[in-house]
Formats: sequence, C-alpha cells, structure tokens
Amino acid sequence: MRKLGIVGGTSWSSTALYYEHINRGIAQRLGGLHSARLAIESLDLAPFAEMELSGDWDGVAKVTLEAAKRLEAAGADGVIITSNTGHKVYEAVAANIGVPMLHIGDATADKLVGDGRKQVALLGTRFTMLEPHVRSRLEARGITLVPIEQPWIDEVDRIIFEELAAGRVIRDSQRKLKTLITELAKQRVQAVVLGCTELVLAVDVKANVLPVYDTTAIHARACVEWMLDEEEQARAAA
Repeated sequence: MRKLGIVGGTSWSSTALYYEHINRGIAQRLGGLHSARLAIESLDLAPFAEMELSGDWDGVAKVTLEAAKRLEAAGADGVIITSNTGHKVYEAVAANIGVPMLHIGDATADKLVGDGRKQVALLGTRFTMLEPHVRSRLEARGITLVPIEQPWIDEVDRIIFEELAAGRVIRDSQRKLKTLITELAKQRVQAVVLGCTELVLAVDVKANVLPVYDTTAIHARACVEWMLDEEEQARAAA
C-alpha cells in the first residue's frame, strides 16, 4: 500500500472527512483490520485563510509547499491538498516536490465523465467558482459549467468562510443552498458539484432535485484507488 501525505487543516472538519473516507475505503477493499497509511500536515486555517482572502497566493504556495516537503520527507509516496481553493497553488507545489500530487479536479472530472454529466454547476468559494484551478480541469474534459449569478457567488463564499470553515452549520444557510440548487435545476443543469470540501456539511447529497457530486468523497475514493494500485497489480500478477 502506498503512503499518502495529506496537507489538511483547511479546514480541520473537511480533513476529518478525508481521514474517515480514506480509511473506510481501505478497510472495505482489504477487509479485516486494514487501515490507510497516512501522514497529515494539519495547518492553522486562520493565517492561511487570511493570506487567501488578501490575495497573498505566494504566501499560500510557500506554506503549502513547505507542508508537502515535510510529508515527502516523512515517506509519503504522494500528496493531496484537502481544499478546492488550495488547488490554486497546485502547480507551484507539484513542480517542486519529488512525488506525485492527486488533483481534486481530475478526480471529479473522471467521475462526471463516467456518469455522462456534460452540463453542471460548480459551487465553492469565489476563487473556485470564478478562477481556473478547478474549472479548467472540468472544461478540458468537455464539461460545460453553468454561470452562477454574482449574489449567489457572494453568499456561498460567505457561508463557507464565515460558517462551514469554522465548523458551524446554520439551518438558514442550508435552506439557501437548497434554494440555489432548486433554481439551478430549472436551467437544465444535469448535476451540482460541491467544489468546496466543507459544503457537504450543509448540503444533503441524497436529498436534492439534482444529483450532487461531493468533491471530498470523490477525491478520497481516487486516493484509495491510487494507494492500492500497486498492491492490486502485484496480486493480479501472482
């Protein structure tokens, strides 16, 4: 089993979801007492988010790269960033470490294409909804992203940074997100992508008018596949 390095803490609640998803996936695949080989660098979100919100992406890249290098030094065979917004510095980090990084956008695109979803809505922070670090990975696979109106972009961004990243799930915000998804269903959208690893805390993926794709769970499943790939190839060859 490959060892996975996790750059987490952005936020701790979504990192906890990754930890659970990955360990459950390994246990289901291997059975018995098996669990995942993981190393975690959990960052302090407050100064990290301050850099993001102030536009200090060089600072974000520096902190993320330092964390990734510590994971590599700890024996990680690959690294992930547990944040869609954090993937804005993916290229700067991936180019400067000696192990592969698994991109959340690629894993999500694979799932959408596999399910035949060609027109979707991407929800997340304002960075993820408007900038190319995740969008381009989906669009490169022939997926059309439906525009989100600016007032909704502002509100979803506020819910993420002011509530969900702090571990707070507000009922009124849950209703707002459900309303947004209902409105998107009227625009011939085939699915909604939760392009923020905290959004699943406020959106019931099984109780909406549209199929909802949780990037946290999708990314975690891709990690499980990657971690077990060599082991399963060896079993097949034996």
